Amino acid sequence: MAVPKRKVSKSRLRMRKAAWAGKIPQVAAVVCRECGAPCQPHRVCPACGMYKGRQVVVKETKD
Repeated sequence: MAVPKRKVSKSRLRMRKAAWAGKIPQVAAVVCRECGAPCQPHRVCPACGMYKGRQVVVKETKD
């Protein structure tokens, strides 16, 4: 079995671990078909609560 001859430095260790870090997806916003607000694709619209033409989340209005 391979054994390291020298101690791995903190810099080298952290650079290696940085490759495993999760990245925040840079998803372009699309326009909601119902209300026209920007929202992420394949997600419920946060403005109107619609998804694929169906009312999924009931949004309360300020009256």
